[in-house]
Amino acid sequence: VQLQASGGGLAQAGGSLRLSCAASGRSFSSYAMGWFRQAPGQEREFVGTISWGGGSTTYYADSVKGRFTISRDNAKNTVYLQMNSLKPEDTVVYYCAAGDHKTGGIGLRRAVLYDYWGQGTQVTVSS
Repeated sequence: VQLQASGGGLAQAGGSLRLSCAASGRSFSSYAMGWFRQAPGQEREFVGTISWGGGSTTYYADSVKGRFTISRDNAKNTVYLQMNSLKPEDTVVYYCAAGDHKTGGIGLRRAVLYDYWGQGTQVTVSS
């Protein structure tokens, strides 16, 4: 699976951005998908995850809960991260990832569980 993230850019505090992650291959729906973010010199931080198939299970980091929403469109082989009420501390590089897991939720918050990674997209939030 190859992943291509896009949609990053500049937003004002309180504004919104939507990130997209397009996947190659015909088995996209069989993968759980995750979003992570990473600041320079820091470890990759979990943002949220959505389960395989219809994506009935989502789970978010406390830092983004209520502001960010993950969804997937299997017909388009794409997962989205809708980011609302952005804060300056959301300024980092965001990565999407795919993992072959038939589970969801809190169990998929560790980066090591994901097999495939996109190239990252920069989000910058100005105050």
